[in-house]
Amino acid sequence: MPNGWELVIILGIIALLFGGAKLPKLARSLGSAKGEFEKGLKEGETKGSKDSKSESDSKATESTDTSDS
Repeated sequence: MPNGWELVIILGIIALLFGGAKLPKLARSLGSAKGEFEKGLKEGETKGSKDSKSESDSKATESTDTSDS
């Protein structure tokens, strides 16, 4: 992770490459992409916990069905 002067140099290079007018748009775009990524992670965790719960329920049902036979 860059510290101190390294960060200043990196930000200066980015400013030179993209120009001052495009930097706010670039930052906004990066922020929205980060938000979408985190939203996807939360949805994946929620879906994953629901899937594991339904799998355990179906396994319990299968085990009771086979014991009745």
